[in-house]
Amino acid sequence: MKKEVEVYTDGACSGNPGPGGWAAILIYKDVEKEIYGFEKDTTNNRMEMLAPIKALEILKMPCKVSIHTDSAYVFNAFTQGWIDNWQRNNWQTTSKKPVQNKDLWLRLIELTKQHKVEWIKVKGHSDNEKNNRCDELAKLAIKENVG
Repeated sequence: MKKEVEVYTDGACSGNPGPGGWAAILIYKDVEKEIYGFEKDTTNNRMEMLAPIKALEILKMPCKVSIHTDSAYVFNAFTQGWIDNWQRNNWQTTSKKPVQNKDLWLRLIELTKQHKVEWIKVKGHSDNEKNNRCDELAKLAIKENVG
């Protein structure tokens, strides 16, 4: 049986584009691990994507993963068939424009093939303690690097 890991993620950006931070909390049984990082010049969407990427990258074996995100962009891409449509349309949107952040989408797609991933939408800046903590960590990453 695959190990079950719960993951909470968030991204933040000071300006959009601007300096950004991402964060994730991974929970396995009763152990929690917080990870976060910084990008000098990025967008909020890229940080929202980088958080689950970094969380999935540190798993040492295929797992059953529940990813909690407040990003409609990330959530809908996987649950509303956007990714399938983009790939079918040669990475173009319905308006025939290139899909933004293709590099990160490709990384995320590969990682979701290695694990059994369930996407769970949470309301941002609400009463979800883990999501709020990820928001704090993402902002901390910016503060530590920008001041």
